Amino acid sequence: MRILVVEDEIELASYVKRGLEREGFAVDVAADGQAGLHMATATPYDAVVLDIMLPKLNGYRVCAELRAQSNWVPILMLTAKEGEYDVAEALDTGADDYLTKPFSFVVLVARLRALMRRGGASRPAILAVGGLTLDPAKRRFSVDGNPVALTPTEMSIMELFMRHPGDVISKIEILESCWDWAYEGDPNIVEVYVRYLRKKIDIPFDRKYIETVRGAGYRLVDADG
Repeated sequence: MRILVVEDEIELASYVKRGLEREGFAVDVAADGQAGLHMATATPYDAVVLDIMLPKLNGYRVCAELRAQSNWVPILMLTAKEGEYDVAEALDTGADDYLTKPFSFVVLVARLRALMRRGGASRPAILAVGGLTLDPAKRRFSVDGNPVALTPTEMSIMELFMRHPGDVISKIEILESCWDWAYEGDPNIVEVYVRYLRKKIDIPFDRKYIETVRGAGYRLVDADG
């Protein structure tokens, strides 16, 4: 899942980015409101962490502009202001939730996951496809009830597959969702990680969950169906 962090405090932005990446997210960072608005408009994110006090465009204006464009990406606002009117303005502008600084990183992650689940059936708390089960919040994955250890990147790819079972997902889509925008390495890294996943999910259990669709990408299927 891909998150945009719009924060002008460099140390805080780096802290949030590192922490979210450890949780398996791909994270992009914008240092001002204008850049954040451009990135959020140009790229489909799963959620945006948006500071209010930003250079060029404040968080209220960024949020309002996104909503005016019918962009309903979940937005979690960060604010150093604790007044009830500031909170009300954030929510009235279109934010889905807010946190006051300083904040607990554990709470930040929990609230982000809650926001991303609010899409209803498309974002259940626990994902299941055939014998595969993934709990995004607890970062637990199993095959037929057997726990399987996945790296953060492997977990992110599996979460993408399991949120779109049966759909063909291209290498570019996987890169855009599971690696940050600054990644300039070989796009064949996706093939490498798919091989890693097959060694952990398909081969030990004599299944074929991950299919290669020649010239198009990959598809997760119900190997038990």
